[in-house]
Amino acid sequence: MTMLSRPALLPALAVLGALLTPGLTGGAPAHAGDALTEAQRDAVRALVRDTLLENPEIITEALEVYQGRQEEAERARVTAVLAEHRAAVEAADDADVLGNPDGAITLVEFSDYQCGYCKRAFPDLAKAVQAAGDVRLVIRELPILGPDSVMAARAALAAREQGRYPAFHAALMAMRGGLSEEAVMQTARSIGLDVDQLRVDMADPALDERFAETVRLARLLGISGTPAFVIGDAVIPGAVPSEMLAELIAKAREG
Repeated sequence: MTMLSRPALLPALAVLGALLTPGLTGGAPAHAGDALTEAQRDAVRALVRDTLLENPEIITEALEVYQGRQEEAERARVTAVLAEHRAAVEAADDADVLGNPDGAITLVEFSDYQCGYCKRAFPDLAKAVQAAGDVRLVIRELPILGPDSVMAARAALAAREQGRYPAFHAALMAMRGGLSEEAVMQTARSIGLDVDQLRVDMADPALDERFAETVRLARLLGISGTPAFVIGDAVIPGAVPSEMLAELIAKAREG
């Protein structure tokens, strides 16, 4: 089990202390405005300490409850964010959509071309989308791994002007080795892009607005790394195998 950090332990112990305190007053809880005496505080500390030493499993149980409540609260928060911002998260022109532009189900990936996990996940992602048939895959470029990430993302988005974004995205995901402008432009040529025009389109200030919007949405959704996926009311961090993607798509299809 993944353990919570020390700050997460404190609420659990505070709750435990609150539960145990009434026992010091003969079972009658103190009034909210009453202050404990120093002797009472010492007694509480001793009782909590002795209880934890005799029953250490209480800590695990309390942390599990606390973690569950935190996760439930985060899911509710994300659901509310998606209810308000879904149109922005899923926005894309039909020509920029991978999969079926008319698909009833939208799957969004936050991605970076220098992200090894993104590249390893892409074949499974493409396989799941193709098998489903009714999924529109929207890529939100989140270049968080340095200047070369930004350069590649600008090139990919600029390729929309030539109607080649899906093909260029797939080609960039298939690249191996470090990114460089030379390698990105060579890949662009290999799929038939006019590289001179691509460089012009890469300078469009509107791309900066697109990146800023993606960063804003990622923060709202609690996304701090790539890849991350959004489907239905779920936000799934990390690479996802095709079988799990198929399950998520089926669940979204059921509504």
